[in-house]
Amino acid sequence: MTLILDFILRLGLWLLLAPLLPGVINKVKAWVAGRRGPPVLQLYYDLARLWRKGVVLSTLASPGFIVGPAVAWVALMGAAMLVPLGTAGAALSFRGDVLLLIYLLALARFCTAWAAMETGSAFEGMGAAREVSYAVLAEAAIVAAVLSLSVQTGSVSLATMLSPSAGAGAVLLAAGLFTVLLAENCRVPFDDPNTHLELTMIHEVMVLDHSGPPLAVILHGASVKLLLFSVFLTEAVLPMGDLTPSGAAGALAAGVLTVTVSVGLVESLLARFAFRRVPLLLTTAFLLCLFALLVAWKGGVV
Repeated sequence: MTLILDFILRLGLWLLLAPLLPGVINKVKAWVAGRRGPPVLQLYYDLARLWRKGVVLSTLASPGFIVGPAVAWVALMGAAMLVPLGTAGAALSFRGDVLLLIYLLALARFCTAWAAMETGSAFEGMGAAREVSYAVLAEAAIVAAVLSLSVQTGSVSLATMLSPSAGAGAVLLAAGLFTVLLAENCRVPFDDPNTHLELTMIHEVMVLDHSGPPLAVILHGASVKLLLFSVFLTEAVLPMGDLTPSGAAGALAAGVLTVTVSVGLVESLLARFAFRRVPLLLTTAFLLCLFALLVAWKGGVV
């Protein structure tokens, strides 16, 4: 009974806190621009409004148009349950769970692209093609980062891998993972979540035909993914295993807030990159994670 209650509490924590991060980012962007901006809880209002609306379906769409976002949301929530929360650990933990985490993230991306192509729209197909093209390099960086943590700790369990800090390669790993976070969550300079020009959109163009509850599921899933990467980045850099439970919780909250504010500052100070420059930036992220892997490997040898 205690395990079930703990699982429900963790699930509720991810569900309720995730929409807060986009609100903080928008508030930071408004503050930098000298505006008041939308309220921090704006996404909560948008989700409540979308759940009350109806669904408009294309005549070309199959059931996959609805099933895709639902499966993607379940995959993201499953991945979130695998990520430990400081010294409290994860809701689900076993040897090799990091491999399942990578595959769940890939499954969520596949389902989102699948639902986008169900409409038969050229614009959404273009966005899906760009999404999976960027994912090739982003996933390589994620694998390199995971390998560096695995080499350092000698484990393939997230609870063990994320307990100590990344050591000498912490700065390299942090820079690489932060770049991957921006790419995976379609933030500036890879994509502009506020743009409405189809020719330059990636994620937003993939959800143009979604409405009502399916769109709410997509938006909430995107916020969960942002929170997941923020927690992963924070725990990969900070030594959570050396802190008390209350200290670890405070450090995790401060780290996630720092990452969120940093995303808002990046979006305020940088413009969206041209498509031809995106592969170079993702390759740089991969090299940073690869160098962190080399540092962890050489540190273990010495």
